[in-house]
Amino acid sequence: MSATTAVEQPRAEVVASDSRTLHRALQDLRTGFAQRELWAHLGWQDIKQRYRRSYLGPIWITIATGVTALAMGLLYAQLFKIDLATFLPHITVGLIVWTMLSGFMLEGSEVFIVNEGLIKQLPAPLSVHVYRMVWRQMLLFAHNLIIYVILLAIYFPAQGLHWTSLLAVPALALLGLNGVWLAIVVGIVATRFRDVSPIIGSLVQLLFFMTPIVWTAAQLPKNADGSLTSRARLVEVNPLFHFLEIIRAPMLGDSQYLYHWLIVIAITVVGWALALFFLRNYRARVAYWV
Repeated sequence: MSATTAVEQPRAEVVASDSRTLHRALQDLRTGFAQRELWAHLGWQDIKQRYRRSYLGPIWITIATGVTALAMGLLYAQLFKIDLATFLPHITVGLIVWTMLSGFMLEGSEVFIVNEGLIKQLPAPLSVHVYRMVWRQMLLFAHNLIIYVILLAIYFPAQGLHWTSLLAVPALALLGLNGVWLAIVVGIVATRFRDVSPIIGSLVQLLFFMTPIVWTAAQLPKNADGSLTSRARLVEVNPLFHFLEIIRAPMLGDSQYLYHWLIVIAITVVGWALALFFLRNYRARVAYWV
């Protein structure tokens, strides 16, 4: 019997999908940012649509924030026996920043759910919807800065601020970066588990009272040597305290502390690592979950 030579059949090449790779996650972020004309326009249209038939338009946002800050400032300054000229700027700037931070958390948890139609019909990166939400919150923050300018004219003479007040600009950029990664992570989780959004809503209400907005860190109990008591130090566990301080302190011309910046930068690095992980693994599933 003659030996036969086996003919090797060509093997079919297995093409690995790159839908769950770090490259695709980064590409989503880059492509989405490159489409800034789209999300910037949509973000501005969101605000115009909200006040479409109003004569004052988005100025109502400023009026509502200003009235709330004034009412709370008058009340709590009297309760805590604090000089109104000191406390009113504190609570006003705190509310302005808090409005943006809470918007990142509340709207970030629903960023993909409310854009279900666009996600299913428009072939755009997921990050477009995140950039749109963050940009909208930045615009609202800019509207509320009108109140800050009025406070400067009333309570702050020109020599009241220092060049270190310019640190509010990189602080705002850091807040925006954190708003993006937070919306990606919480938005994906909340899209898969719909109970997350109401939990975030309750958490935001709790964090408002745990963050020094209607009260000041100087009111916390201290030891005989002037250091905070162990129970009072729990306020520093709240990450929003540090986010608030890196931008409120320069805006008010107050003393700034390095450890607030270091904590925020550390949170930013860890948060973006989480965002890349979620984008890499679950980006393709969001369209099926919404």
